[in-house]
Amino acid sequence: MSGASFLVVPQWQGSGSSRAMRLIDGADAIRGDLPGARTHQVPVPAAAGESLGSGVNRFSSLAAVREATEAELALLEAPVVTVGGDCGAELAPIQHALAAHPAGSVAVVWFDAHGDLNDVDSSPSGAFHGMVLRALLGDGPDGLASTGPSVLAPAQLVLAGVRALDDGESAFVEQGGIRVVAPGELDDPEAIVNAVAATGATAVYIHIDLDVLDPSTIDGIGYPEPFGVLPERLTEAIRALRRRFELAGAGLMEFAPENPDAAAHDLPVILRILGSLTGPTASQAAVGAEGAR
Repeated sequence: MSGASFLVVPQWQGSGSSRAMRLIDGADAIRGDLPGARTHQVPVPAAAGESLGSGVNRFSSLAAVREATEAELALLEAPVVTVGGDCGAELAPIQHALAAHPAGSVAVVWFDAHGDLNDVDSSPSGAFHGMVLRALLGDGPDGLASTGPSVLAPAQLVLAGVRALDDGESAFVEQGGIRVVAPGELDDPEAIVNAVAATGATAVYIHIDLDVLDPSTIDGIGYPEPFGVLPERLTEAIRALRRRFELAGAGLMEFAPENPDAAAHDLPVILRILGSLTGPTASQAAVGAEGAR
């Protein structure tokens, strides 16, 4: 893997799962295969944290991790690939990437089985990993919600591979005119490229929750949903996006293996996904080959 910095954020406090602490083991397992010289880690509090009247479970720890992640990002060379942890670990990285680019120039592609578009009133669980996108859109408690240049506009968001939306999320997607690329549409990688092109963006931030994959292809996920995306289709879509757009950043979230043996079973798929995010694209390889003549 080359051309990227890696930031490991083994946050578990945003998860609603009773097995949330497996996310620490998942992040550690992935870190073992990352280049040590370019990999950094955010310290995550051991304490679960308190909601402090915010409507978000474990809010105090989540806000502390967001601040610590933002401080670490300021020291790293872009693009940064963040490894979680729950999806809330990607809050600061996306806010950072949006603020570092001209307004409207970055589209966020959210590869996820779920929408993560609940707010504190509609959330059935109070778990922040189901509210991350709403916070990025500026709707959430102070300390988590985006402000100023870090706010994501609905027009710059593309949901990809989603197949399990709550009723409130479905209504929000329709009202906001948010673009959706269904799992079957990803059989053609140009579908996701065209969806991003329609936003007018010149750069893309790629979020990957591993539950976007079909559960027959990976075991270590907490919220599997049937009829997902095959790994080869996901990696083809990522490479197609990188050929067309600047990579503003990326994240891979929600790896929760049952034990070390289970982690080892899933890591080949995960490393192929990371390779598609950081390895040379076909066009870059061609340029390199031409330059070597």
